[in-house]
Amino acid sequence: MSSSLENAKLWLSDSYDIETRNAVQDLIDNNPTELDDSFYKNLEFGTGGMRGIMGVGTNRLNKYTLGSATQGLANYINTTYPNKEKSVAIAYDVRHNSDTFAKLVADVLTANGIKVYLFESFRPTPELSFTVRHLGCDAGIVLTASHNPPVYNGYKVYWNDGAQIVPPQDGAIINEVNNVKIDDIKFSGNDELISIIGKEIDDAFIDACVTNGSFTKEGKEDIKIVFTSIHGTSVVITPKAFEKAGFTQVHQVPEQAIPSGDFPTVKSPNPEEPEALTMAVALANEIGADVVIGTDPDADRVGVATRNNEGEIVLLNGNQMNTVLAYYLLEKWQEAGKLNGKEFIGSTIVTSDIFYDIAAKFGINCKVGLTGFKWIADMIRQFEGKETFIGGGEESFGFMVGDFIRDKDSVTTALLVSEIAAVQKAKGSSLYNKLIEIYVELGKAYQEDLINIVKPGKEGAELIAKMMVDFRTNSPKELAGSKVIRVKDFQSSIDKNLITGEEIAIDIPKSNVLIFYTEDGSKVACRPSGTEPKIKYYFSVNAEINNVNEYSEVHEKLIKKTELLKQDFN
Repeated sequence: MSSSLENAKLWLSDSYDIETRNAVQDLIDNNPTELDDSFYKNLEFGTGGMRGIMGVGTNRLNKYTLGSATQGLANYINTTYPNKEKSVAIAYDVRHNSDTFAKLVADVLTANGIKVYLFESFRPTPELSFTVRHLGCDAGIVLTASHNPPVYNGYKVYWNDGAQIVPPQDGAIINEVNNVKIDDIKFSGNDELISIIGKEIDDAFIDACVTNGSFTKEGKEDIKIVFTSIHGTSVVITPKAFEKAGFTQVHQVPEQAIPSGDFPTVKSPNPEEPEALTMAVALANEIGADVVIGTDPDADRVGVATRNNEGEIVLLNGNQMNTVLAYYLLEKWQEAGKLNGKEFIGSTIVTSDIFYDIAAKFGINCKVGLTGFKWIADMIRQFEGKETFIGGGEESFGFMVGDFIRDKDSVTTALLVSEIAAVQKAKGSSLYNKLIEIYVELGKAYQEDLINIVKPGKEGAELIAKMMVDFRTNSPKELAGSKVIRVKDFQSSIDKNLITGEEIAIDIPKSNVLIFYTEDGSKVACRPSGTEPKIKYYFSVNAEINNVNEYSEVHEKLIKKTELLKQDFN
């Protein structure tokens, strides 16, 4: 507490505006708990950049933490490119203060002589990634906290390839940020260096999404789609993309088509949560729709629901959705004679191992990185000119088609998944059956589940750290009745075979993640979130399947097995 108080007192100097000083003094006088959480550490870059609760303090998102981050970024850009005109694209979402923060960030950049392309209003995160490359910018910034609660906002940095920054570059930028003193921040911007962008970029982005996410016109006029932006940014882009791609029966949830940083109709604006799609499913049942598609506030994640064989609408999990997308893409590439073994799909360490099976089926590679799409984008960067990236995704409802965008992209994904549903319907089948058919083709059905344990504040962070220490010092010997035979510790970079004792070095960056593998093929990953106060448990099980008629029975067994795994982790 004493260090928090000392940090807070620094914010009472004349370097901070009067409103900030008053708010800090109020915390000192009246709210020691909030004071401690606001000042006990500095807001850091995680897997999604800098994200936090808005308010005063070093551990909050505000004028000064954003100003420091941007001044540090400006210093890095100016040092990296000393003899050229430099430019940065800026986008923002519908959250409270996002537009104000975006202008503040633009002012700091222009005060440092850097040209800014600023969107006229809120736009999807994948459009920012596209824009960086489309306009030839040196970097990009998006103000967003994705699907976090309304009190959050965030700041993500992209480099000139349209991908989020990764080590060692992020460390170099953070180093610059840490060297910024409050009086170093240049807040007085130059509006002459700001170009407002909008429709022209939108049109180019939509054209690119339709080109990359469309392979056939079959069935597009017959498929009935319910779409919801869940009060977020996709409302300005995705309906136009659907129309351009040839879908004629797209129905929006009207109440959720209203942009709002309060996300008033949902508990959480996260399409991973079934509750977030409740209104969309109700509309789908009312009008007899075939598929439901929902996106999160910054429109990088997408949730998909479809009718099962009993006619009920069920939400596909991220692994299931991505299984169908990756398999369909590879089928289309194979049909076109474009596969030669020098292609790859991308995945992450906590995503289903089915992507290894899919890659092997088509004779290509599956590359796996840490959690977060910046690592899949980094694969593209590393193998550019050597191997061709076809598509990739992670379990948290994100997918990317091709490399024209270097981040997860709900717009192109929505078009592609709708096309698959349309093609299946034209065959008298369904999106749901496509998934089962893929399992049968691979000879193995998979089932995954996820549990989030939320532990807010300083005490929560300490508890999560202790939980990970306990897992390392007292690892489970058996899970769901099956012996643990292998443990991957991404913090020590060791992959240990518990049967032979053999240890193999893990050749990807370090991260605080543990993965346990059992004798029967089950997999459990434990990972503290890099952007939220929670620890996540990822469960994956699989079983042999020989024909579509076995699926119901196999699926039920897999569900029971995941429940047993959850029990073992309390």
